[in-house]
Amino acid sequence: MTKEKLGCAGCRAGVFEKPFSMAFQPIIDLSGGVFAYEALVRGPQGQPALSVLGEVDAGNRYSFDQSCRVKAIEVASGLGAADHGALLSINFLPNAVYEPRACIQKTLATAAATGFPTDHLIFEITENEEVLDHDHLERILTAYRAMGFRTAIDDFGAGFSNLNLLARFQPDLVKLDMDLIRGLDRDRVRRAIISGILNVCDEIGVRVIAEGVETVEEHNALVDLGIGLLQGYLYARPAFETLPPIDLPGSERRALTA
Repeated sequence: MTKEKLGCAGCRAGVFEKPFSMAFQPIIDLSGGVFAYEALVRGPQGQPALSVLGEVDAGNRYSFDQSCRVKAIEVASGLGAADHGALLSINFLPNAVYEPRACIQKTLATAAATGFPTDHLIFEITENEEVLDHDHLERILTAYRAMGFRTAIDDFGAGFSNLNLLARFQPDLVKLDMDLIRGLDRDRVRRAIISGILNVCDEIGVRVIAEGVETVEEHNALVDLGIGLLQGYLYARPAFETLPPIDLPGSERRALTA
């Protein structure tokens, strides 16, 4: 059976039976406001993501991926996430996408039903599963870009696979792996690596997000390196079914709204 036929069958049937909802963590833009909210899976009363992700297997992966897209858009739309220009970043499972234009139909229908603008969607490659077919992943990302969505590579710098993907396909965004961020203010090697990534991404027109920022010192070091998109506990923790308020540290401290 072809991937296209499997995708069509999956679109017609299959329900992820475990109830869940979403928390939202902002990605801030130092030029002002919220750049995007990342939708993060939680249990129905805000339980940790593992309580839901632990129920995902090969048999329900497709329906889970579809359900996550629907839930993220529905909840974000109800909260007015896009009302002031903020984007919505949705993690997706590449191995759950059979044929990109077929598998996106439920997402498009949900956006239309809720009035959520599709040009405000970012699809972020999650590291929750090993990418089995990099050619197929490239086709997915190319199709998403052609449909007007933004794309992002998560955990960039954690291994060679995303470097190879970047060489083949240039997304709109890369999110630096948080292990590179941790303690970079005291580590010249981490700063040198991040500086090199920034130079490459600037050369090919890809924006960089630093995720997992936890200390003022890390924030200051990232600002000194020229990174303007930041995410982490320092600014706001994920908030269950809520868009959390945000503060910048130190002399830059000020409340930001989307």
